[in-house]
Amino acid sequence: MKTTIEIVNLKCNGCVNTVKKGLLNLDGINEVDVDLDHSKVIVPTKDEKILELVKKKLSKMGYPEIHDANTAIHKAKSFVSCATGRMTS
Repeated sequence: MKTTIEIVNLKCNGCVNTVKKGLLNLDGINEVDVDLDHSKVIVPTKDEKILELVKKKLSKMGYPEIHDANTAIHKAKSFVSCATGRMTS
């Protein structure tokens, strides 16, 4: 069973790399798929506690869920995450 989360600020493969790396560090997440074209993150769980951790981590990295606030801070963090992801890919 998988869950799809729609996010904002996903711009490039650097962002994709950052999202995957960040989420794979969470307990309970051993696989992450990211659909760059549709700004979606797919994780193999329906566990609400794990999903809440995933959503908080995404927001902290600058990629909040589509219906959450997308503040200037989120946008700035996503640019930093994007640059970091490009350097580590």
